[in-house]
Amino acid sequence: MKRWFARGFQAAKVQWALFNGAVLFYTRLPLPSCWPVRFEKIARVAPLVGLVLGALLTLLDLLLLGLGLPLLLRSALVILSGMWLTGGLHLDGAMDTADGLAVQEPKRRLAAMADSQAGAFGVMAAIAILLLKVTALTSIGHSRWFALLAAAAWGRWGQQWAIGRYPYLKAEGKGAFHKQAIPSVWQALPWAIGLVGITILAIMLRLISWRYGTAAMITGGGAAWLVSAWLAKQLGGHTGDTYGAVVEWVEVAVLLGLASVS
Repeated sequence: MKRWFARGFQAAKVQWALFNGAVLFYTRLPLPSCWPVRFEKIARVAPLVGLVLGALLTLLDLLLLGLGLPLLLRSALVILSGMWLTGGLHLDGAMDTADGLAVQEPKRRLAAMADSQAGAFGVMAAIAILLLKVTALTSIGHSRWFALLAAAAWGRWGQQWAIGRYPYLKAEGKGAFHKQAIPSVWQALPWAIGLVGITILAIMLRLISWRYGTAAMITGGGAAWLVSAWLAKQLGGHTGDTYGAVVEWVEVAVLLGLASVS
């Protein structure tokens, strides 16, 4: 019994350290320096980080509602706060990806994506993403908490799918260790099942309508598949930048999907 308890405690400690590493890598949230941290498999818990971010944005949205702010202003502040919480990590990847895809010669696209200076197409992509998110969230008048949670979680599951499904193009890139954590789509399936299960539970508890839940699952899973497949076709695989692009565009798709049924 003691041995079983010790093993369970050790496993929980490892998962805690992994989650701490994911929080430090994917967000700007501070953690006590004495907490354990592991980074090697953080991609496996990325959707959990998404749920945490969605919960924080929900609290902010409720606070702004209590202050009497108009819906449009609330939505803009929530979306911009989400960008701040992640340090613009995924948005930066979406911008670099857009700059790379703008290059007509396929062989030069990766080099363009590696350029630290934002190009015109990257800026346009960022504006489009933020504008679509704010507009969609403004169109969602009820169950906004679910929209924020679903968008953040499915966006990061889309990253998992892209990592497991397609080859990584830079052997020494910053996202290379993600591929080691999720070598195939089988490692991405648990979170897909989990997100579907959570959504079905929310429907059964009548927290959301079945149309709302179905829209989130279809747009989340569908956009993850379509966006990651399209980027892989254009580039021959994925990089850390395209992982960020997948997160951003899947979030956009989920918010647009939920806005369409609100």
